[in-house]
Amino acid sequence: MNVDRGERLEAALARVVGGDQSAFAEIVTAHQAMVFSIGWHYLQDRSLAEDIAQEVFLELYQKLLYQKPPTIQSPAHLTFWLRKVAVHRSIDQGRKQKHRRESDLEKLPEPAAEPKRSDPLLLDQLRQTVRTLPERQRMVVVLRYEEDLGPAEIAELMQMPVNTVKSTLHRSLEELRKKLTRRVGESRYAFF
Repeated sequence: MNVDRGERLEAALARVVGGDQSAFAEIVTAHQAMVFSIGWHYLQDRSLAEDIAQEVFLELYQKLLYQKPPTIQSPAHLTFWLRKVAVHRSIDQGRKQKHRRESDLEKLPEPAAEPKRSDPLLLDQLRQTVRTLPERQRMVVVLRYEEDLGPAEIAELMQMPVNTVKSTLHRSLEELRKKLTRRVGESRYAFF
């Protein structure tokens, strides 16, 4: 985060705590893509990701305005808190979705940042395969490769040791490699 942006966010944070409701819009604008991206990459559902982002920012608003003394006092802590709450809300929503299987033909995936597509079929296979991972493994993969967080940041967000994050990531990648090799192998034979 550059100094100017950090100073603006710190000033906005102080104004919100002081009761300036309009300053909250600056905070939302600065962080909405990150919060939405975590939800979208984990759930692969735009409307659910939007709902999660709305819930996270509502909780933040209430926390900043009504909790005295405020526990969030710096832009870095604010970013950490938003990521952590978005991660947990996404996992909770994913658990709810396991019990409700619905498919909407009009859903169009829209990540916050467009991935580089080298092979659309392989990318689709990868997304489907990532969805089959257990929730903790899936969130570690999403945070590492979709949100570009390092193992230490993931460990802090998910409240686990760094070595556990690394081993979970390693196991997840091995599992994905096996599943993808099987799926791509099956597809190869289906085409020829």
